[in-house]
Amino acid sequence: MNLGVRQCFSVRRPWSLVKCLMWALVIFVQIHEHKGCLEEERIGLLQMKAFLKSHYNIGNCPLSWIEDADQISSDCCGWEGISCNSTTGHVIKLSLHDMKQRYIDERDDFYPRDTIREENIWLLNVSLFQPFKKLTSLDLSYNEIGGCIANEGFERLAVLRSLEVLNLANNFFEDSILPSLTQLSSLTTLVLAGNSHLGNWTTAAGSKSLSRLDNLETLDISRTNFSRSTISSLSTTVKSSSLRNLNLAGLGMEGPLPAQELSAFENLERLDLSDNRLTDGLTPKELHGLSKLSKLKHLILRGNNFGNQTFKVLGAQLPALESLNLGSSLYHMEVHLSIKEFHGLSKLSKLKHLDLSGNYFGKQILRVLGAQLPALKSLSLFDSRIEGPLSIKDLANFSRLEILDMGANRLNGSISPYIEALSSAKAISLSYNNFNGDFPSQDLCRLKKLEEFDISYNDFEGILPQCINNISSLRVLDISGNRFIGNLSSSLVASLNPTTIEYIDLSHNLFEGLFSFSSFANHSKLKVVRIMSDNSKLVIETENPMGWTPLFQLTALALQNCNLNKLTGNIPKFLFDQHRLEEVDFSHNKLKGNFPFWLLENNTSLRLLNLRNNSFEGQFYLQPEHHINVYSIDVSGNHLDGRLQENIGKITPNLRVLNISRNHFEGDLPSSIGDMSSLNVLDLSFNRFSGKVPTELVSKCTTLIVLNLQNNNFQGEIFSKHFKLSALMMLQLNSNQFTGTLSSVLSTLREMYLFDIGNNSMSGTIPNWIGNITMSGGTLVMNNNFFEGHIPCGLHSTFLIDLSHNSLSGPLPSCLDAPSIILLKGNKLTGSIPKALFNSSSLMTLDVRENNLSGTLLVEISTFSNLRILLLGGNNFSGMIPIQVCLLKKIGIMDLSRNSFSGTIPHCFHNISFGKINTTDLAFSQSYDTSSGFYMGETSSYACLLVRSHDSNYVNIVMPFDILVEVEFVTKYRSSSYKGGILDYMSGLDLSCNKLTGGIPTELGQLSSIHSLNLSHNQLRGLIPEKFSGLASIESLDLSHNSLSGEIPSTLIKLNFMGIFNVAYNNLSGKVPDMKNQFGTFEKSSYEGNRFLCGPPLENGCSTIAKKLNPKASERKWYEVDPTVFFASFSVTYIIFFSMVASILYINPYWRQMCFNLIEDIMYWSYFTILTPLKRLSNRLCRH
Repeated sequence: MNLGVRQCFSVRRPWSLVKCLMWALVIFVQIHEHKGCLEEERIGLLQMKAFLKSHYNIGNCPLSWIEDADQISSDCCGWEGISCNSTTGHVIKLSLHDMKQRYIDERDDFYPRDTIREENIWLLNVSLFQPFKKLTSLDLSYNEIGGCIANEGFERLAVLRSLEVLNLANNFFEDSILPSLTQLSSLTTLVLAGNSHLGNWTTAAGSKSLSRLDNLETLDISRTNFSRSTISSLSTTVKSSSLRNLNLAGLGMEGPLPAQELSAFENLERLDLSDNRLTDGLTPKELHGLSKLSKLKHLILRGNNFGNQTFKVLGAQLPALESLNLGSSLYHMEVHLSIKEFHGLSKLSKLKHLDLSGNYFGKQILRVLGAQLPALKSLSLFDSRIEGPLSIKDLANFSRLEILDMGANRLNGSISPYIEALSSAKAISLSYNNFNGDFPSQDLCRLKKLEEFDISYNDFEGILPQCINNISSLRVLDISGNRFIGNLSSSLVASLNPTTIEYIDLSHNLFEGLFSFSSFANHSKLKVVRIMSDNSKLVIETENPMGWTPLFQLTALALQNCNLNKLTGNIPKFLFDQHRLEEVDFSHNKLKGNFPFWLLENNTSLRLLNLRNNSFEGQFYLQPEHHINVYSIDVSGNHLDGRLQENIGKITPNLRVLNISRNHFEGDLPSSIGDMSSLNVLDLSFNRFSGKVPTELVSKCTTLIVLNLQNNNFQGEIFSKHFKLSALMMLQLNSNQFTGTLSSVLSTLREMYLFDIGNNSMSGTIPNWIGNITMSGGTLVMNNNFFEGHIPCGLHSTFLIDLSHNSLSGPLPSCLDAPSIILLKGNKLTGSIPKALFNSSSLMTLDVRENNLSGTLLVEISTFSNLRILLLGGNNFSGMIPIQVCLLKKIGIMDLSRNSFSGTIPHCFHNISFGKINTTDLAFSQSYDTSSGFYMGETSSYACLLVRSHDSNYVNIVMPFDILVEVEFVTKYRSSSYKGGILDYMSGLDLSCNKLTGGIPTELGQLSSIHSLNLSHNQLRGLIPEKFSGLASIESLDLSHNSLSGEIPSTLIKLNFMGIFNVAYNNLSGKVPDMKNQFGTFEKSSYEGNRFLCGPPLENGCSTIAKKLNPKASERKWYEVDPTVFFASFSVTYIIFFSMVASILYINPYWRQMCFNLIEDIMYWSYFTILTPLKRLSNRLCRH
């Protein structure tokens, strides 16, 4: 610097002296940079916050904008969303993105925009931005702004001469704002995406609205109301020579590419036409227009419907392309591909990045692309239905490829040694395939440039190799969802390059043994660690050695079901040094102590906290500071108690998921819960809450998708006029004390997966519209209430209907439309089963027990081909059991007891499975999982070469939510409830308390998998079949109160699982089976009422019984007659007498004539003596 000053002063000319002084000033300013923002701009920001808070209650964000005597806090350059010029201190960037925190990020489209209430839309005062004279970028996206205050529109920003970027995406602006944008001549980037009310360019004002934006380089009007017919006006409203980047995604355009409309933009470098309905079929004129886009480098055509000519057209007309995205746009180009169809690709010599994900290609696509595009650097074939094993030729031509994504296909076999061909690879994803075998250690370890490697959710096995530490550039390693075994070696983890590794996911494998988390201590760049165990054999210790200090600052930490700090149960202490955490998941461990509220205090960016299924105790208390970033808290399955703090809703205003179920909370719900205006999931089930549900909850939390209040002590009427939860998809209110009727406020619901109000005290009739609130495949549960009247016809397209234990009457409706499960037990229904119901081949469970139904079982019952449970007990059904019942081969439980069925037991019952099923026939085990409920898939992303996201595993969609099909069945003298997956394995047949006759079919002995058989209280005769020894799985066998005879087969002693055996009150005789095995547990009550049974446990000895059966002649009584001998002698005597009389009449004609005359005389005498007087008497009575 001294040299520069001497040179300046050595110059004699005056202008040179001035020039030197100016350089000196610049150097001085650079050395002494401006510290802090300008006072007038700081005041402007505070005034802006005050305005938003007072007018629209948006003052919660940003919290860092505060008036503070502390110089650090009062410097607005350090405030959230603010960037300043380091030299002048002017605010140059201002981001007010999503001030209400209703969206997690720009990818979040779960929040239903059409449910935004009109009162949430607000008007902007643009004058608030005038103090920021040097502002270059203004972001107002995702704020539900509906326009500007009168005379305070965007023309007020004309004084901001440096404004270059204006982002108004995802608001509710209309075309009226467009003229005001003409004043912003300095704009280079304008984002209007997601404003669905924009798009009327036919007006004069609209056609000229953007004509003065001469410097505009980027224009985004995606997902607006612009149409293909209005896009051509862009060339007149926007200076075509300046535009470089144009986004027209999601405009609903149809037909071929809008080549002619866009031909004026000859300098366009990036064009996004994704998510339209574009097809092939360009005319020669349109092809010529497309060729004018000669500078186009990046083309995004994802989500369209192109055909075989696509590559040919693009290759011929757009040779300068460097990046091409055709994801999910070539559906019909399935499997059959040839080099000819891809010939146009060879002309795209500059193409470096190609995305063909979401299409249906065969494996030959790899060879075709390798031959046509050998210089390709990035290739995505994610979810392209590529099948089979890889071969050496598939990857042979990809030596220059740096990024390869082949996730979510159907590839199998080994990836070794083929992966070695990717010698230039920096990122490889083979996730969600069927690859198997050992870890490709040697081939992988030769890829020295590899930075990201993802083989998650395959079938790899074996032990992780030590050579991974040779890949010095590795940043991302994801091997989750495989079958790797062995100890998770601390030395292996420590050997990963501590200066590069950032992301490690070892979840859902079979690791075991002890792992010390301090192995990561020196990995200074580590940001994400996920280790979720599936076998509960892995033990992670974080406190060894004591007091270790990490060099890393994590953003995501998930240590799920891994016996975390098994000996002490303490939460990891190294977390006290972490301040950038966004996601913490310690679920399914045995951590104890008080709720770690300090995690939220130390990590102000924490968004997701999952501590479910631990042993935390005490109160759930958060500090009164606002926790605006947290959107998901799950502390379910702990021992937390007390009342919820009164201000819970005010300190977590942007919470979207709150799950505090299965704890010991009590008392009333605080009304502040209504301040959680963005809440999507609220689960308070299985606690001790009481009182009425706050009006604020059902009137203000209008974004609720899931509301679970089951198993508490809530009371009162919840469906009042204040109920406005129209976005609900899952509502569980069962097992409370709610009263009232089904108010018409519920008729606004339309997409319910689950509606459960069972076990309450609700009354009234069931309205006809009730079936409209559930979507196809939904669940409707209203059992154990006081509903009355008829079952409405509106119940259709549901998965499960449970109206049991009410006071419903009338017939079964014939309009039930194909539900899978019908539970109507314990009502007052009458009539027969309607024939229309037999049209349902999807029916799996029918329970109409304890009603007044009558009639016979129709032969059409065989149409229930998928029926698993048939429960008709306790009604007035009669007639014979049709043999068509035997066609219901998948039946596991059948109850026809306590009716008036007659006739014999069908011999074909052995054709029914009764517990003998294959794993493919499991109907109740596949979808009924209470470990996870219907919650949104909140996603946390991690930026890297490959697009990655992680769905928090506790918010998956599981059908049918938290509901298990539950039925009662009498076995072992008691009524037991069976629910969920056990129903696939429980089996039983109950025909008791009917009027069945005949013998017991021996074929029933072939039911080797049946658990319960009850034939008691009938009129069955004959012997107990010897083949009953084949009932290998029987646990309860009741044959009591019949007329069975003979001996009890001794072979029944082989039935080792039989806990109940009852043959009381029959005519059995002989010796009771030896008291061995299970027969040693049966008491004499199992045999009582059979006079001639003998042996333990009965008091009758077998010698005494034999004496009674065969007494001496001198001891017999004169009136004692053997019934068998009597009936046999009587029958023989009758036959002999009839034969003798017939023979005499045949031999002697005289006696035959005398006999016939006698019969004729008796007939005439009967007629004149009896019938004639009766006829006269009848005529007299008729006259009177």
